[in-house]
Amino acid sequence: MIQEVIVVEGKDDESAVKRAVDAEVIITNGLGIEEKTIERIRHAQKRTGVIIFTDPDFPGEKIRKIISEKVPGCKHAYLPRKYGKKGNNIGVENATPEHIREALSKVKTEKKIKKEKEIFTMEILMDAGLIMGASARKKREKIGEVLGIGYANGKQFLKRLNHYQIGLEDFQKALETIEGSYI
Repeated sequence: MIQEVIVVEGKDDESAVKRAVDAEVIITNGLGIEEKTIERIRHAQKRTGVIIFTDPDFPGEKIRKIISEKVPGCKHAYLPRKYGKKGNNIGVENATPEHIREALSKVKTEKKIKKEKEIFTMEILMDAGLIMGASARKKREKIGEVLGIGYANGKQFLKRLNHYQIGLEDFQKALETIEGSYI
């Protein structure tokens, strides 16, 4: 059983998560997240902790951001986009129980750190081929999957690397996994 409460977008997501793991779930009902739902999430965060597990799309990221701003210290689980696709639909509800368990096993906690303590820079991402280049998007998607931080554009990817305190060694190993060489 997962101790933290898992926050998802809708009823179908809740069903998919409950097929995969034994956990309490809170539904946001999409972008129209009400203040009473935020209060439930705050209470859950104080009681057991919270894992935000939204769809790997724009609305899912917006919901994740809203909750993170209003309820600091939440954990985050990211489902790779390829595991959430079913036709034109993308979401947690389309993932297999195995893929949901895998995403939840790579949960990350966002920590606010001082700018001078940040390890990663845009230069490091550029040197690694993760920004500015024909294959940069695909590489970010793959390395985000390996590290469990999901897909993001270059700026957001940099933020996630630093805020989830991914170590340089873990980053290099992930790069090696996807391309066979260190930066």
